[in-house]
Amino acid sequence: MTLTVLAPVAGTVLALEDVPDAVFSEAMVGPGVAVDPDPSDRAEVRAPVAGTIAKLYPHAFAIVTEDGKGVLVHVGIDTVELGGEGFALHAEEKDTVTAGQLIVTFSPNAVIGGGRSAVVPILALDASADALALAAEVGEDIMAGEELFSWT
Repeated sequence: MTLTVLAPVAGTVLALEDVPDAVFSEAMVGPGVAVDPDPSDRAEVRAPVAGTIAKLYPHAFAIVTEDGKGVLVHVGIDTVELGGEGFALHAEEKDTVTAGQLIVTFSPNAVIGGGRSAVVPILALDASADALALAAEVGEDIMAGEELFSWT
C-alpha cells in the first residue's frame, strides 16, 4: 500500500542531505526530505499523514498510520533546547488525526533569530531510501498539504 506524505508546512523543499544536522542529513533516523519554512512570526505545522500521534513534543511529533508506517516531523534544528518556548501544541499524544490537521504552531523568525535553523525534516521511520518517491522537487516552493513524497 502506498502512503502519500503531505508537506506539514509551507516553504521551500530541501534535500535531507542539506539539513544542518548530521542526524537528519545522514538519514540516521530514516529517509525523507525537509521543508525550509517561509519566514513568518507564526507558521502552522500540520499532520503529513492520517494516523495516531505516537509521540508529541513542542519541537517534534511522530504519527503512526493505520498500516503501521511512522512519519516523524521535526520542527527546526536544535529546537529541543528551547524547552517548548515559542511553540503551541494543538493536539495531544495518542490523538487520532487526519492528514492536514493542525498539530503545532511556531515562529520561524524567532527560531532563526535565536541562532537556530527553522528547517523541518519529514522522515519515513524504518523505511529504506528506495521506498520513497519525491513528488516535490528540491528547491520548489510548496504549500502545507501538498504532496511531498510517496512511500511504498
